[in-house]
Amino acid sequence: MQEKASFQDRFIERLDAIDSNSLQAYIVHLFRERGFFESVFNAIHEGILVIDRHFSIKYFNSAAKTLLGLPDDLRKLKISKLLPQLDWGKLLGGKTESWTRMARQEIEIDYPVHRWLQVYIVPQEKEKERFATIILHDVTERRKQTDEELESRTAGVVAMLAGSVAHEIGNPLNSLYLNLQLLEHDLKDGGGFDREEALETVVSCRGEVQRLDNLIRQFLTAVRPSGMTFQMVDLRELLLDTLKFMRHELELRSLTVRCDFPESWPMISGDAEQLKQAFYNIIKNAAQAMNSGGELLIAGSLDENNVVLEFADSGKGVNVRELSMMFEPFASFKKGGNGLGMMIIERVVRAHGAELILNSAPDEGMTIAISFPRQGRRHRMLPDKSEKQE
Repeated sequence: MQEKASFQDRFIERLDAIDSNSLQAYIVHLFRERGFFESVFNAIHEGILVIDRHFSIKYFNSAAKTLLGLPDDLRKLKISKLLPQLDWGKLLGGKTESWTRMARQEIEIDYPVHRWLQVYIVPQEKEKERFATIILHDVTERRKQTDEELESRTAGVVAMLAGSVAHEIGNPLNSLYLNLQLLEHDLKDGGGFDREEALETVVSCRGEVQRLDNLIRQFLTAVRPSGMTFQMVDLRELLLDTLKFMRHELELRSLTVRCDFPESWPMISGDAEQLKQAFYNIIKNAAQAMNSGGELLIAGSLDENNVVLEFADSGKGVNVRELSMMFEPFASFKKGGNGLGMMIIERVVRAHGAELILNSAPDEGMTIAISFPRQGRRHRMLPDKSEKQE
């Protein structure tokens, strides 16, 4: 069966039908447009690459060339060899669904210089042609910050966060006030008291109090993180404890949670309470993204160097804009969300020397994977204070 002609082949065929004068004007117009976009792409600081289904690099801008030390001749260079830290087979494998899901991951490279890069992969499939845009953002300086610098940076946004929290607190406080007014009126009314209605009011008030408590706790955790206490922990047990704590909420949403772990499962060095807080936020976000009857799969896997936890929900997923803003404070796209949860997740993951990998597409759910280094292979993410002073 003959393969369908590519866009380029069809375009060349149509050139034959254009007269010479129109063709010349058309080519000049194309080159002008190309020059404009080349100027724009080469002016931005983020690296941009375009690859095809075979992982060959079809386009790169000046920033990408600087960040990756790209040679002029890329005919024999594939992105999978250039950035082997990414699981390209999983991210952009042969399956059609993998070419509809975006991904975000931070990686460490040593060439041409040591850097930390935030990598966004945005695949597309059109008329059986597959290509993906790769965006590289240099986060090396942010990674080098000491605890004092991080606290100073955090202090700079506390005022903004506090104002946002004050605004968020207003809604549950108003609801509490109105419900308590109704309850007070019913109690004073005497004969008109309805026990069932009063019970519903009390339940509603309790829900608003829980909402306030969660918002304040998330805010304090985000702007005033406590120190880590590392010990040997079993991630399965921490997950089960978190699921037990959230059981009532998951049942109310009619959500199904499935766990799939290998029989042999090593312990890692970690802070139990901080990890449970991160797991709580991941599961909470997944629950908010799913309708009633959704499913969350929590799977574990391991290799020689890493222990990996994967949370895959059947929710609405995210688009490119939402993925890029997901870790910004109060940039929530879920009803009832406050945007602090993802900040806490990323901070806890980084403090454990782990990697956070996001994979999603609109209407196709989201997968969050955390890759923990096994015992004896923990990477230190921030320099010691003594190192900076020397």
